[in-house]
Amino acid sequence: MREISIRNVSEEDLEIIVDLNASEIHYTSLMDLERLRFLNSISEYHKVAMVDKILAGFLLVMRNDCGYVNDNFDWFASRYKSFLYIDRIVIDRNYRGLMLGSILYEDLFHFAQEERIPYIACEYNIVPLNKPSRSLHDKFSFRQVGTQWLYNHTKKVSLQIAKTFHNNTQ
Repeated sequence: MREISIRNVSEEDLEIIVDLNASEIHYTSLMDLERLRFLNSISEYHKVAMVDKILAGFLLVMRNDCGYVNDNFDWFASRYKSFLYIDRIVIDRNYRGLMLGSILYEDLFHFAQEERIPYIACEYNIVPLNKPSRSLHDKFSFRQVGTQWLYNHTKKVSLQIAKTFHNNTQ
C-alpha cells in the first residue's frame, strides 16, 4: 500500500514543482523558480501531494484580495467579492490514478469552509481540451460561468465556480 499525504510547500519543494509544472506546460503556463517564489509569497494555499515521500503533485491557490495580476483571476475578481482562485494543479503523470487531485481538492474545500470563503474559482483549457481537469472539476460540482480566449486565440478556457457551502451569496 502506498503512503499518500499532503503538506504545505517548503523551500526544498520549489525546484521540483518548477520541473513538474514544465512537464505539463501544454495545460498550464510557464513558471521559473523566481516566478514560483513570488506566487508562493502571495498564495493563500499551496500544498503538495506526497506518495511514498516523493512529491507527486501540487496545488497553488490565491485569495481574491492578494493583488495577483492574471487575466483569469481578474475576470473572477470583477464578478465575485470573496473567492479562492486555483492558479494551477499539477499531478505527475507517474502518479495519476491515485486520486491525488481529489485529495488536494477535498483539503482545499475544507480550508475554504473553515475560512468562510464562499467560492472556489478556476479555469481549464477547452481548446485544446484538458480532459483530466474537466473530469476533476465536474466531480467537485464546478460550473461554467464564462469562457475566454488567451495567448492570441491559441487557448480557450472555461471559467468555473464551485460553492464551498450551501445558501451563500457573492
